[in-house]
Amino acid sequence: MFKFILSIPIDHPNYIHTETVQAALAKHKEEKMALPMPTKRRSTYVQSPVINCTPPDSSSGSENEGALLRQSSVGADLEALDTPSLLQPPSLQSPDSWINHSVQGSSTSSSASSTLSHGEGKPQPQPSQPQAQPQYKLRVEKCSGEIRQARVVCEIKTLCIGAGRVCVTVFVGLPTPHPPGVPINSRVSTKIQQLLNTLKRPKRPPLSEFFMDDQEEIVEVPQPDPNTPRPEGRQIIPVKGEPLGVVSNWPPALQAALVRWGATQGKSPALTALDITGKPLYTLTYGKLWSRSVKLAYTLLNKLGPKNEQVLKPGDRVALVYPNSDPGMFLVAFYGCLLAEVIPVPIEVPLSHKDAGSSQVGFLLGSCSVSLALTSEICLKGLPKMPTGEILQFKGWPRLKWVVTDSKYLTKPGKDWQPHIPTANTDPAYIEYKASKEGTVMGVAVSKVAMLTHCQALTQACNYCEGETLVNVLDFKKDMGLWHGVLTSVMNRIHTISVPYAVMKACPLSWVQRVHIHKARVALVKCRDLHWAMMAHREQRDTSLASLHMLIVADGANPWSVSSCDAFLNVFQIHGLKPEVICPCATSPEAMTVAIRRPGVPGTPIPARAILSMGGLSHGVIRVNAEDKNSALTVQDVGHVMPGALMCIVKPEGPPQLCKTDEIGEIVVNSRAGGNMYYGLPGVTKNTFEVIPVNTLGAPIGEIPFVRSGLLGFVGPGSLIFVVGKNEGLLMVSGRRHNADDLVATALAVEPVKTVYRGRIAVFSVTVFYDERIVIVAEQRPDASEEDSFQWMSRVLQAIDSIHQVGLYCLALVPANTLPKTHLGGIHIFETKQNFLDGNLHPCNILMCPHTCVTNLPKPRQKQPGTVVGVGPASIMVGNLVAGKRIAQAAGRDLGMIEDQDLFLSEALQWRAQTDPDHCLYVLLNAKGLVVSTATCVQLHKRAEKIAAVLIEKGSINTGNNVVLLYPPGIDLIASFYGCLYAGCVPVTVRPPHPQNLAATLPTVRMIIDVSKAACILTTQNLMRTLRSKEAAATVNIKTWPTIIDTDDLPRRRPPMIYKPPTAEMIAYLDFSVSTTGMLTGVKISHAAVSALCRSIKLQCELYSSRQIAICLDPYCGLGFVLWCLASVYSGHQSILIPPLELESCLPLWLSTLSQYRIRDTFCSYSVMELCTKGIGTQTEILKVSITRTRALTHTHVHANSPSPSFSLQARGLNLSCVRSCVVIAEERPRLALTMSFSKLFKDLGLSPRAVSTAFGSRVNLAICMQGTTGPDPSTVYVDMKSLRHDRVRLVERGAPQSLPLMESGKILPGVRVIIVNPETRGPLGDSHLGEIWINSPHSASGYYAIYGEESLQADHFNTKLSFGDPTTLWARTGYLGFVKRTELLDAAGDRHDALFVVGSLDETLELRGLRYHPIDIETSVSRAHRSIAESAVFTWTNLLVVVAELSGSEQDALDLVPLVTNVVLEEHHLIVGVVVIVDPGVIPINSRGEKQRMHLRDSFLADQLDPIYVAYNM
Repeated sequence: MFKFILSIPIDHPNYIHTETVQAALAKHKEEKMALPMPTKRRSTYVQSPVINCTPPDSSSGSENEGALLRQSSVGADLEALDTPSLLQPPSLQSPDSWINHSVQGSSTSSSASSTLSHGEGKPQPQPSQPQAQPQYKLRVEKCSGEIRQARVVCEIKTLCIGAGRVCVTVFVGLPTPHPPGVPINSRVSTKIQQLLNTLKRPKRPPLSEFFMDDQEEIVEVPQPDPNTPRPEGRQIIPVKGEPLGVVSNWPPALQAALVRWGATQGKSPALTALDITGKPLYTLTYGKLWSRSVKLAYTLLNKLGPKNEQVLKPGDRVALVYPNSDPGMFLVAFYGCLLAEVIPVPIEVPLSHKDAGSSQVGFLLGSCSVSLALTSEICLKGLPKMPTGEILQFKGWPRLKWVVTDSKYLTKPGKDWQPHIPTANTDPAYIEYKASKEGTVMGVAVSKVAMLTHCQALTQACNYCEGETLVNVLDFKKDMGLWHGVLTSVMNRIHTISVPYAVMKACPLSWVQRVHIHKARVALVKCRDLHWAMMAHREQRDTSLASLHMLIVADGANPWSVSSCDAFLNVFQIHGLKPEVICPCATSPEAMTVAIRRPGVPGTPIPARAILSMGGLSHGVIRVNAEDKNSALTVQDVGHVMPGALMCIVKPEGPPQLCKTDEIGEIVVNSRAGGNMYYGLPGVTKNTFEVIPVNTLGAPIGEIPFVRSGLLGFVGPGSLIFVVGKNEGLLMVSGRRHNADDLVATALAVEPVKTVYRGRIAVFSVTVFYDERIVIVAEQRPDASEEDSFQWMSRVLQAIDSIHQVGLYCLALVPANTLPKTHLGGIHIFETKQNFLDGNLHPCNILMCPHTCVTNLPKPRQKQPGTVVGVGPASIMVGNLVAGKRIAQAAGRDLGMIEDQDLFLSEALQWRAQTDPDHCLYVLLNAKGLVVSTATCVQLHKRAEKIAAVLIEKGSINTGNNVVLLYPPGIDLIASFYGCLYAGCVPVTVRPPHPQNLAATLPTVRMIIDVSKAACILTTQNLMRTLRSKEAAATVNIKTWPTIIDTDDLPRRRPPMIYKPPTAEMIAYLDFSVSTTGMLTGVKISHAAVSALCRSIKLQCELYSSRQIAICLDPYCGLGFVLWCLASVYSGHQSILIPPLELESCLPLWLSTLSQYRIRDTFCSYSVMELCTKGIGTQTEILKVSITRTRALTHTHVHANSPSPSFSLQARGLNLSCVRSCVVIAEERPRLALTMSFSKLFKDLGLSPRAVSTAFGSRVNLAICMQGTTGPDPSTVYVDMKSLRHDRVRLVERGAPQSLPLMESGKILPGVRVIIVNPETRGPLGDSHLGEIWINSPHSASGYYAIYGEESLQADHFNTKLSFGDPTTLWARTGYLGFVKRTELLDAAGDRHDALFVVGSLDETLELRGLRYHPIDIETSVSRAHRSIAESAVFTWTNLLVVVAELSGSEQDALDLVPLVTNVVLEEHHLIVGVVVIVDPGVIPINSRGEKQRMHLRDSFLADQLDPIYVAYNM
């Protein structure tokens, strides 16, 4: 099915290297990617200092050690090239020429176009001078190791925007016209338009069909492409290795070999260790190794416990903790454990409690029940310690006893003591650690017979001879370094020369020198060692490698090893290196050595190579690629199966079914020389070590178990084994396989010298929205510019798209030396991935491409045009009735008859001033909790009279004129309101401007004054001076203010008469408010509505003259104004007024007032509740001295009318058990999470969990729901969020996926009728159906107040009728979506309670992908994404979702938020975020009710007024 290329010349194009990538990128030279660079504050990009002692290539030593090698010699020589700058000087272009061009870039086979375009500005003629349009041309070609310059076109234009801003770099292509409606001078608008243009482009090639949306909205896998290559060969036959030879003098156990050599060849060298300079430090002979191992075994068994009690017994596990620079101590410890019959568990030396993967090593030690660790004296001194001098307790580690194994601490046994050496059996001999793809560290147990058999198989395969020399550059604690350098070497009395990693950093050629000096026959290396030696070979030419019989390449199974082996042979062939001695091998911790190329005979042909199609490999199929070399993979064989082993290929997923001959699968091995189990993990062991392959019918092919190796490959001609990757590096994206190493190689080949620091790149996948998404993280060079980095990222996207046909999800650059490292300096992939997911990566540049690679979103909902024929509102209503569903309507209790004297509030005040003049209606507190002013009935009446008199005299006010009340929260505002009623004027309460922020707040005041056509302004002296100040003149025209009257010092006068309206339908006051959508709306409230509203609240809350309530609300609009100014005069209860601004200087003020005055009923806003929750929620123990002491102090409380002598919370104690009702006043969906947090946090202070409830009102009706004091508690339901997006309500159980908790918005007020209506057909809906909330109530507003009457809007919102059912009743439309649900609870009348649930405002909903989203749901998810997100807000612009997040932490966390925000919105809401904006705390505007002003935020964003920390434009 496939062919192999034999005798390939050394300079054959290997794997994916620089020239391949350059050729792929050359396809895009006419269509460059035009990505908008992110907007970033310069302070955000703080490059960390580079550690001076960093090794020449710190990526070595990890599982990804070939990172730098994949450039081969090309990447190294690129550093020497003096590449000219690709940036065009800004002086050569006009400031706006950067927006004149747009191009279409590359696309993937499974994605939309992966580019963005700049589409603004008029087309500019191209300058004819070549200097104005420089084209720097560079391409790298490899031929016999030489670098040649060729051409790659790259046109770049640059514009620096704003002071302190980064430069925006744009690839220039073809001009496009300027889209209408986008201001050219708006940077944000330009970039969003680019993104929009990209999304409008047709996807190329066409995407496969998505599933049809249903209720469950489960993402289905697209139908397979019929052109997908499929395996066509026959079923593979298991491959058998040569028989394991029978030798008469094989020792019965490995320890027996040590006994033999120690006794007969005592002076023969066993190990030579090198110092840091590469010179021999000491040589350990077999005699010393034997004697020291015996001493250690005796000490372990007899001398560790007190009074020589035995601490260890055979079979116990012991950790070996030795540095890589001390192989001798490790060798003694390992064989000492074998002789003592305890099981050694070699691990790495912990350097600190923050070591990458440290807790996972602790999991290994715990699963192996390790309680004792052996180490050297030097290593023990270097371990991190606590101040007491004890060894630090590392995170996740069991408590260990540390034992030093230096000779001076060991006890020599008596002559009669000899270690017991049994014949090799199936008991564990040692445990080798292995890190899984998920980061879990497990221990692979190797039995004694497997250890012995493995040594025999290696001896036979490698043709080891007694007494020869081996140079080992690998880690001797695991894998090939342990198997060859510690075990097989002792079996064959081999002299091992250990070259530690530290020596390689200082002298990369040291291992070659050792081979030359010692005439070594075997060298054990990795590709990185070949690369380093090749780079440094010019330093010493008089070296000879002619003595080498085998050059074992431990990571030769990696596809990119071909480049290293060929390049090394090309350089060192003149030094005696023979081609046939290079022996790549394939290994895994579970199967141990799977295959190894046997040393060849001089003159034999070069081993086989296969040039495979990467497209075929991604589908798990072998296809020869002889045409498109850009997407070809060249792999070399790793020899034949090990002696005595049986091997076959099975499918890596699902049942272990045998693969076909042209199919890629996982290599499984049956051999006595392999791992036995994951120690202490029997469940995982069965799936790996006890695999029985099955045929296509599912029948087992035999009874013998195989071991999964984790290697992916196939069997070639002549039973040669080829490996193309590992399970650990496998990335499954949209059903296709990609190798992480392949992607690293491609990324490194894209001009890495400019951007990537020492080739350190990590590739991994994260699961987001039912599929794996590829993430690339690289360390950025300290001297790399922002433009270079962004250009490199964009070119990597192109290269991977072109070569691998897969889209990247995220590409991040972090400062140099900040990625977590393995013990040998490589990148710790799992820790890097975990940091990415936890938001601890701290990148300095990031590029998200969700639009490109996320292709499995549900199909957008297609709304039917108009109503379906024959299904009108009447049909829906009848259908509900037939189905047994009642109409969704509810009503409060009867309001009762309103008496004549209750019609006008001004008369109520007069009546109270006569009947109960000294009754205190209002108490105003300051920030210290002291009473600053009070108002009795008669005091308020007389002050109102004074104001009415001055209005008539000074203001020349006519009846019905509007008067603006401009006061801080207090009693003056209340008196002025009643003064206006006495004078026959219409009061308009307006929040005063902030004196420190007049530019932002004064225009709103001016707008309300102009819209209301106020004839006069009542205010204080201080505010009057502010209105006429120079600062105010800079913002508004102060000469056109209406008459301003100061009411601070008024003469004692009474009006000639107190005005009484002729009819209750006349306007009592105007209520102006800015909605969350940014609309300023004023509504007219009649005298009849005021009386009905006050009576309704009085009945619901049981407010009487003896009651005392506390109000912490803004008194300027809505229900807050009603409770502050109106309710006390109507009901006669006492109101303790707490201005919310006072809480900023004294957070506990409100709660302390409740405790001090024993308040039963209190009203607040969400802002107040959030302030208390965040500010003092964690201080409840401090606030609560003791409930007992509080009760004792209660008897000493002063009367409510007198000032409090002390406000020390700590001395007084805080007790909230008196609070019966705490009502949150709002015009939004109840914030269940906040109210529950508040209840839980202050439960310790006595607050009842039943006390907290919410109220609901709207512009058309200020108060619709309020919990009150009687009736059932507010109920909570859980609805399916997916159904809500489809305008449906589906109730689910608590904890269900995609469930949203909704709390009832309080009981419906007396006199209020509610019905749920379809907003489009205006027909009534059934119970538990989502629709618009319509209201019929005597206290609804009369209409909108506007300069120009809008009768149509008036009739539509305030006097609308149902299209079917009850066509006579007039309803008011609230503009809020909700539903009514009949509960099992009973109301006061004994009837079943109908609960109203508010979902959200219709005006605020986001229409995306044909679905309706509520911003609060997305914002809740975003705020939960990272601990540093203080607040968030979302809005749309041109169908793009924009997320603004406030950063409460350090600015280095800013870029961490971008992928997390994108992930959470995609996972939970099935939406792709277009723009992520990171801003400072407090940037998102909040109104007085605590509601986000999203439209103001949107306007500020588009006008570039946010001063963001970072703006990311997702592709």
